Amino acid sequence: MPDSSKDTSRAKTEAHAVDPKLLEILVCPLTKQTLSYDVDAQELISKKARLAYPIRDGIPIMLVEEARELGDD
Repeated sequence: MPDSSKDTSRAKTEAHAVDPKLLEILVCPLTKQTLSYDVDAQELISKKARLAYPIRDGIPIMLVEEARELGDD
């Protein structure tokens, strides 16, 4: 029997996927460095600033005050 929770999660991720061309031009507003895309967490990661910018309904929220601080791991 297939795991429907994985199918639902995948569908949500695909429904809110960020345009790859947009990802190519977005940079961290604090450091101006490129970002990496965490598909599972729906966040854009700034390694240098140690911040994760949320993506809500397919829209990156590029505000430092909305970003989550990354831990030491």
